[in-house]
Amino acid sequence: MVGFLFRFFILLAITAIIYSTFKYMFDPKRKLQEAAKQKRFYIYDEKNNVRKNFLLTYKGVLFEGEKYLGTTEKSFEVVSIKIWTKEPNSLQGFEKDDFYFIEREIKTSYPHASIEWKNPINELVK
Repeated sequence: MVGFLFRFFILLAITAIIYSTFKYMFDPKRKLQEAAKQKRFYIYDEKNNVRKNFLLTYKGVLFEGEKYLGTTEKSFEVVSIKIWTKEPNSLQGFEKDDFYFIEREIKTSYPHASIEWKNPINELVK
């Protein structure tokens, strides 16, 4: 009986380790951090939850976007998005085309949305 319990707890521990490893590997926030380190583009967004801001990284800079719900001709959609970064000093080397690329990528998910950049980005994009 003791041998059975010991095997059961060993199996349970192995299962917990495997589960934790898979959960870590497929965590979207971890993917966002990895993309930021590798200076790639990645969006972390819960599209079904309008109240939740999205995060995106591009060229190692982390941006945050706030979604606003409104009406279109046929339905309620995200009609406005405000984007900013908490690290404006890390924008060195960014060009207008970089921000236009980010806008195009966001428009694929939210085609009805107007995109507004907050300071200091809006000075460049005008």
